[in-house]
Amino acid sequence: MAHGLTGEELAAWRSFVDMRHLLERHLAAHLQREFGLSASDFEVLVTLSEAPKGRMRAYELGEVTQWEKSRLSHHLTRMEKRGLVRRERSDGRYPDVVITDAGAAAVAAAAPANAQRVREFFVDVLGPQRLAAMGAASRDVVAALRDHMDRDCALDEDASPVT
Repeated sequence: MAHGLTGEELAAWRSFVDMRHLLERHLAAHLQREFGLSASDFEVLVTLSEAPKGRMRAYELGEVTQWEKSRLSHHLTRMEKRGLVRRERSDGRYPDVVITDAGAAAVAAAAPANAQRVREFFVDVLGPQRLAAMGAASRDVVAALRDHMDRDCALDEDASPVT
């Protein structure tokens, strides 16, 4: 196994990291300024809005967002105070997290503008062929990471996402 990265590999990696950070931060700044939502709020609201009946078990939401239990709990508390979500008792150990009417309205208002920016700064810039290649490459990287995490990843229990 080769160690380190070639100059070309390092340049590609840094370019990817720069793109991802700048795009995420730019989208997050627009969400905050225009809709009063953090990127984390938006992630939770989109996930819940796509779930059956706008609800998920808290542990499932943690798995989808890959957030640690404490981060998820604290963030949901803040979102509850703003009326965007509520937690309801369920049959299991974990409560259900439910999107409220206010949360649904917030994501419905923010999603079109966010999608337009994703189109403008990602989809249209890449074009159909590079977009398809990016999608395929991303799926391959995710599959390799999941395989590693399932088989031989030695992360601490405390550092792993909610399961």
